[in-house]
Formats: sequence, C-alpha cells, structure tokens
Amino acid sequence: MRRKVQSIIVHENYAAHKHEDDIAVVKLSAPIRNSNDVHRVCLPDSTFEVLPKSRVFVSGWGALRANGPFPNTLRQVEIEIISNDVCNQVHVYGGAVSSGMICAGYLSGKLDACEGDSGGPLVIAHDRNIWYLIGIVSWGMDCGIENKPGVYTKVTHYRDWIKSKTNI
Repeated sequence: MRRKVQSIIVHENYAAHKHEDDIAVVKLSAPIRNSNDVHRVCLPDSTFEVLPKSRVFVSGWGALRANGPFPNTLRQVEIEIISNDVCNQVHVYGGAVSSGMICAGYLSGKLDACEGDSGGPLVIAHDRNIWYLIGIVSWGMDCGIENKPGVYTKVTHYRDWIKSKTNI
C-alpha cells in the first residue's frame, strides 16, 4: 500500500542538534484501509502510564546492527521500558533523558532500534489487546550496546501538541 504525503507538521521547537521536541505529524493524501496486514494503533491519553519493565515492541526497516545491512522486510523486536531515573545514571545517559523522552531496551544491550528506524513506533498492548503508540524512535548511542538503550519521544508528553495540530 502506498500513500502520498499531503503535509508534515514539525514541532516548532525542534532543532536537529538537540533531542528535545523530536516529533512531527504526517498527514497522508488518502486514508489507510485496515487489512490482515495493516492495523490501527491508538493514541494514548496524556495520563496513560507505562511502568518500567513493561514489555513493548519497536518496529522498522532500520539496520540490523550498527553500520550493518538494511532488511527488505519490516522487523520488530520486543524490549522493555527502562525508567528515566535509570537512563539518567552517569554510566547510561548521564542526565540527557528529559521528561519528554522514554527509554526502552536492555542495559545489557543486544535488542534495540537502529539507524533507519527513526520516526518508527514504540507500541504496547493494553486492555483487550488494544495497541497504543507510546513512543517514537528518536536517538541513542550506537545500536544494542551495553548501557545505551534506545531513547524515544514520549507520546503522552506531546498529546496536547498532537491534538492542537490534528484535533485528534
């Protein structure tokens, strides 16, 4: 299924040299139809909370490892939420993870998003197997290395901004 992009709204405060406000809304030229292969994902309310150790999924067409090959098929990996307190420890990201970000992966490394996955979804299954978009692949150091989990834009933090741009 292919769709043209009608418009892209980038957060007004986003700057490429920073990691803050790393979010945009993309409006497609035509609706997407659900099928066996295409399903919807819900936007969480701003009060939706995801606890550390919660199992989540990240997907994308990014590299399979740092400087590695890019797959021809969509890939996904199950990882877990890591608290911002842990991510901000000196040996992890040393305070670089703000309240508008969420960490996911493992401190032991291995499973992670990678180059080319940026902008992709971090989702969680909730009540009655309803999927929620809780994060957007944003940044990290390398891919799947010890003490450097993936950092994601925290969707709940930007819920009011999303509503102001889309009325959704």
